[in-house]
Amino acid sequence: LTSQRVNLRLILVSGKTQDFIFSPNDSAMDIAKHVFDNWPLGWEEEQVGSASILRLIFQGRFLHGSVTLGALKLPPGRTTVMHLVARETLPEPNSHGENLSLALSGCLTHPIT
Repeated sequence: LTSQRVNLRLILVSGKTQDFIFSPNDSAMDIAKHVFDNWPLGWEEEQVGSASILRLIFQGRFLHGSVTLGALKLPPGRTTVMHLVARETLPEPNSHGENLSLALSGCLTHPIT
């Protein structure tokens, strides 16, 4: 049922977007693997060598691999926007370093259509 699915619009640093549909039970790691295995046409320049370096950013925070969409209480049936970046490691939980702002520079200036 569509009402039990979560629509995600993933945005790359380049500003390219793609919509995906997931279950509330899917984790950030599941999403990264699915996107890696089903890399969208038009994203070839951003292709990475492994799903393990794909990271999701939601509301300015990196999501750890085990976090599920249901745990984030995302509204089913509505589109939620997240950034998708390639990064080997996650920052420390309390880190407010410039890496995040560098990763997102340019992303937030692209309108969501």
